[in-house]
Amino acid sequence: MPDDHAGHEGHGMPGASGAPAQRTVEHAHGGGHHAGMEQEFRTRFLVTALITIPVLVLSPLIQQFFGYTFTFPGREYLLWALATVIAVWGAWPFYRGAAQALPTGTFDMNVLVSLAVAAGYLFSTAATFFFVAPEFYWEISTLVVFLLFGHWMEMRSLRGATGALRELLKLIPPSATRLVDDRTETVPTEALHQGDLLLVRPGDQVPIDGEVIDGESEVNEALVTGESRPVPKGPGDTVIGGTQNGTGAFRMRVTATGKDTAVAQIVTLITEAQASKTRTQRLADVAAQYLTIIALVVGISAFAFWIIFTAEGLVFSLLRMVTVFIIACPHALGLAIPTVVIIAGTLGAHAGILVRNNEATETAVRLNSIIFDKTGTLTKGEFGVTDIVPTGKLSEQQLLQLAAALEVNSEHAIARGIVRAAEERQLARPASTEFRAIPGRGAQAQVEGTIIAAGNQRLMDDLGVETNAVAAEVDRLTRQGKTLVYVARNARLAGVFALADVIRPESYQAVRELRALGLEVAMLTGDHENVAAYVADALGLDTYFAQVQPGQKAERVKALQAQGKRVGMVGDGINDAPALVQADVGIAIGAGTSVAVESADIVLVKNDPRDVVSLIHLSRATIRKMKQNLLWATGYNVIAIPVAAGVLAPVGVVLRPEWAALIMAASTIIVVINALLLRRTSIATPPAHVSPIERRPPGSDEAGHQHRKAA
Repeated sequence: MPDDHAGHEGHGMPGASGAPAQRTVEHAHGGGHHAGMEQEFRTRFLVTALITIPVLVLSPLIQQFFGYTFTFPGREYLLWALATVIAVWGAWPFYRGAAQALPTGTFDMNVLVSLAVAAGYLFSTAATFFFVAPEFYWEISTLVVFLLFGHWMEMRSLRGATGALRELLKLIPPSATRLVDDRTETVPTEALHQGDLLLVRPGDQVPIDGEVIDGESEVNEALVTGESRPVPKGPGDTVIGGTQNGTGAFRMRVTATGKDTAVAQIVTLITEAQASKTRTQRLADVAAQYLTIIALVVGISAFAFWIIFTAEGLVFSLLRMVTVFIIACPHALGLAIPTVVIIAGTLGAHAGILVRNNEATETAVRLNSIIFDKTGTLTKGEFGVTDIVPTGKLSEQQLLQLAAALEVNSEHAIARGIVRAAEERQLARPASTEFRAIPGRGAQAQVEGTIIAAGNQRLMDDLGVETNAVAAEVDRLTRQGKTLVYVARNARLAGVFALADVIRPESYQAVRELRALGLEVAMLTGDHENVAAYVADALGLDTYFAQVQPGQKAERVKALQAQGKRVGMVGDGINDAPALVQADVGIAIGAGTSVAVESADIVLVKNDPRDVVSLIHLSRATIRKMKQNLLWATGYNVIAIPVAAGVLAPVGVVLRPEWAALIMAASTIIVVINALLLRRTSIATPPAHVSPIERRPPGSDEAGHQHRKAA
């Protein structure tokens, strides 16, 4: 078939062992550390959650609130023992975090949690054993449980960072066929050296980077380079490890091993991108820092005032300080963002949007540039017939019938496109015999007593078929980036088919709505310039980058970021993985390769680019709820903390500690209810029928917009 048949960026390849390299990846990215932290928080959460149930049942304030009584000798000591496990063992990660933060002068959430839990626990312990006062066991227990759950979810997200690299390593086959003198031997790929001669059979994966020294074939490089069409290979051409050989066989010489191979360099690019990508400083952390300082200053000041300048005594003064710490206790603050994130994740999942990195939802609201990969993202990644040009007495229908009768014997992407076109038109297929594939050129067979040949210009030249009659049409279609298949009948030209990677109907609406939201829309592809220009013109893109190699894709993202743009990258192929990681938000089409999914922050399950629009809507709605929750979780303290400190005591208003705990609990309920309201938000993009009129010809745009080619 023609030398420019299409492949697909989204297909996976068989796995390889790659164990040593995989262990290196795990070590470099802290995969084991994140897994260990996830397990620790999970265990502590489950244990403390179980212990909190009897703590709630035994707490006097809870019994009073729900109107029941459950007591027995030693109840208070059992309550103290259960709360001790939670306050000491359950909250230990927060004490550890506070110990790390304080020497740096940082008063983060860990410091505030540690302060609230320790103060509440120590005061409650004193109230149990030394003096009569309310206890706060239930309050500190539920606080620890909620925060452990939030940290567990965070560690689960971080642990996925190494998945992309593990999937990349599976590209390389575990063994290769090495030529030694006049015989072949199967050897592990990792045992190959530069200069080794290898045999690559039809359908094999190329085991390692090298140079073809004998034979011809077509190699599908879509998974690595993004080139949508299989690339013809002959003596002197380079081949890349992990790519898929076509129907021919060739011998090759190994030119690169280990870290010098293309796949290894992609791994390096992802590693560097992950290392350079800083985590967003959450608003809650900033709020927690100020709230901690305020609680410390006000609480200690209140204690000092009441113990020095009044006759209220030690217990009353301690109550004022502890009440301040308790009411500032970040139950609501701890839930303000995680609750919204969980609900947003559920809402997104129902719309086909899976959030793998919780920060991505926050970051997406600030995006001002969206870059799409072409093949498998904006396009379907499969060839479809766009033009049929008969040259003789045959009609378009008859020409398609003859070509389909021949191509049904081939598994090539172009052949499948022609057969699919005949099936869509419900055309009967004549029988064919004596089928013969001609590697790098096309195929031929006998159909209805005539010899039908279909392929590229080289095949026509070999058969002596004159093609000048369609030269003008061929030139026009070629400029549009389409792939051409000549069809000859008994060595006379019968017609030409033009095929192209089919643009998804949804892509038109997605691009239009993203631009309406104020985002710049661009396209990255490893495909040819003319193919990229055709798609960019048809969709009305702002910018496109053509013939971009994997490393260059990440560089293009970096270049846009260097201009101050916040970039979202949408892709589905292994060649997109470095760019997905480098982008501010990496978005993978769900049906893409595992490595693309593992590299992404967000996965679009339905393979619909319009879900990028839904993601932006979801992000904006989520941020609104986060800001509202943060405002309430910290704002109520403006009134509550001074009252807890006793500023209204001169007029007879003293906030009792149990009421402080209830007010804090009420703030938590308000935050959760507000987060639940997010579920009412509609984020799905309504389907729109795309008529042929909407599929604008290249170079036009309904808004008068012209795309520009990026350097």
